[in-house]
Amino acid sequence: MGKNYVFGDVMIGKEEIQKRVSELGKEISRDYKDDSIVAICVLKGAVIFISDLIREINVDTKIDFMAVSSYGATTQSTGVVRILKDLDSDIEGENVLIVEDIIDTGLTLKYLKEYLLARKPKSLKICTLLDKPERRTADVKADYVGFTIENKFIVGYGLDFDERYRNLPYISYLEEE
Repeated sequence: MGKNYVFGDVMIGKEEIQKRVSELGKEISRDYKDDSIVAICVLKGAVIFISDLIREINVDTKIDFMAVSSYGATTQSTGVVRILKDLDSDIEGENVLIVEDIIDTGLTLKYLKEYLLARKPKSLKICTLLDKPERRTADVKADYVGFTIENKFIVGYGLDFDERYRNLPYISYLEEE
């Protein structure tokens, strides 16, 4: 790789994340009261977020998992997406909530949304922990946003760099040394 990276400051602390995740859970519970949802975790980055989020939701909630990959040998998303792991359950007639760690260009999420809408859910909404609108190239918008952030390379609370740093309880960023 050749580049050396160093940690930046803590952008969002553990307590701030917990407080916001709790608020998101209350919003989702209010919006789906008297109904049920299927929360779809987009692996791997959203696994910590969804684990905390579903414990804050007080409506009937099922979870399922998808793994997707932007195809190509570059660090830039091409918008061409491969499904590495598809859902185990049928979502036809269900209220679907896609749970993402971060929305960047939005290309992968736009594809995923269209892919899932073809399965005829009752409704489909998006919940993201982090939104980076500065980088957006696809017309996709989250219904629930934890934090809007600036254009930095984010790590922690599920987000990784080369599969490392997912276990940090806070959100930081990496910058070139």
